[in-house]
Amino acid sequence: MATEIVEKILALIGDKGEIDTLDVAGVLQEDHQKVIGAVKSILASGDVIIAEAQSSKKLELTDEGKSVVANGSHEALVYQAVPSEGIAQAEIMKSVPNAKIGFSKAMSAGWIAVDKSKGTPMVIRKVSEIKDLVRDNLRLIDEGQVGNVADPVKQDFKKRKLIQEIVIKSFLLKKGSEFSLSLQKLETDLTPEMIATGSWKEKKFKPYNLDALGTPLECGHLHPLLKVRKEFRNIFLEMGFTEMPTNNFIESSFWNFDALFQPQQHPARDAHDTFFLSDPQKSNNFPSDYLERVKKVHSSGGFGSQGYGYDWKIEEAQKNLLRTHTTAVSARMLYRLAQEGFRPVKYFSIDRVFRNETLDATHLAEFHQVEGVVADYNLTLGDLIGILYEFFKKLGITQLEFKPAYNPYTEPSMEIFCYHNGLGKWIEVGNSGVFRPEMLLPMGLPENVNVIAWGLSLERPTMIKYGLNNIRDLVGPKVDLQMVKDNAICRLEK
Repeated sequence: MATEIVEKILALIGDKGEIDTLDVAGVLQEDHQKVIGAVKSILASGDVIIAEAQSSKKLELTDEGKSVVANGSHEALVYQAVPSEGIAQAEIMKSVPNAKIGFSKAMSAGWIAVDKSKGTPMVIRKVSEIKDLVRDNLRLIDEGQVGNVADPVKQDFKKRKLIQEIVIKSFLLKKGSEFSLSLQKLETDLTPEMIATGSWKEKKFKPYNLDALGTPLECGHLHPLLKVRKEFRNIFLEMGFTEMPTNNFIESSFWNFDALFQPQQHPARDAHDTFFLSDPQKSNNFPSDYLERVKKVHSSGGFGSQGYGYDWKIEEAQKNLLRTHTTAVSARMLYRLAQEGFRPVKYFSIDRVFRNETLDATHLAEFHQVEGVVADYNLTLGDLIGILYEFFKKLGITQLEFKPAYNPYTEPSMEIFCYHNGLGKWIEVGNSGVFRPEMLLPMGLPENVNVIAWGLSLERPTMIKYGLNNIRDLVGPKVDLQMVKDNAICRLEK
């Protein structure tokens, strides 16, 4: 139906050259607002037509004025209610609608009078017949014959609120530079198929209305990840941890891998698992004495270890990458601690890391790692398990399981699992272990110092907390903003 109106409007413009939308509405016998809507659709299609805004004023009867035309003026109704013998004034004021204004106007016109000679005020007729000019003039205005009504009369009618002046807005339609009798459908999206075939060159695209306002949001809401992150941070601070600086997303392979006693042939150092940088491709600023100790423990061993027995290359250590874990930050902090003089410390960090992962329900290529590090004398695996239970208890998670694992830089090592009720299975939420001597002793830390550490996912505990089954519902373009709004506060059952 909308297309038919558009084509009829274009046909009228093509036939007449120019036409007002009010006339269009009359010819097509359509509501004027419907015509305006069709005109706006044509205008959105380019320079097909020109629409010049027009405005005019018109007198229109009010509801009270329409009542006068139908039944007679207030003064005429008062006159007609007076019988030949007269009527008590109090009675007529009760029996006639709008009697007060009608009585006043009838008195002014000399149609009636008040006789007080008999004690009770009586209303009597002064003339035998009347002509209801108010009704006649309002009928002329209603029929569009406004020019036949004198201006003072119209002003009086306005004061009596029998008529009102309204502004009528319309458009004068003319042919545009791209005028045609039919509209070409405008494309709203540039698709890969259009680019591949080159068909976009022949298509017309709907322009973006950059001035259009979006739906205003009632208020801002924190993302569930930020809420859980805040809870994690508060728990670490409650437990006496100090936050590590993690604002450097780019790391060298030396601090990300070599300093952690991870061999240069390890699969994690392959481009299939790590995002390497092309510019700047390499780093060169390393502590030279520490670098030599790391090289020696890798290639020939030391501190009671036989090492990996390979030819360690500085070129591999110099490669820059997007850090794969925040443990690289922990390595820097422990090295600085050894240089400043060891003291027992507890460090933590929560920040982004990057891995070349295949995306699925529980994996992302960019995610958050929650890192905890405790350095003290003679720590054991029991200390690590105890602190993990206490940490997760504060998160409201009590269903924990540990599985022996292998990490190049920790021995012993454990994977941490939590039960996900939504998925109905145990999912891995982190890794943990005791840092190896081959990592710690080259830094210059005392031999009886042990470091226990763990790295957790921020996303997966958040999934458990909010009952999400797919990590892509939490991060990325498919996030439900209503979910963010509805989960306005994070309360962990501690």
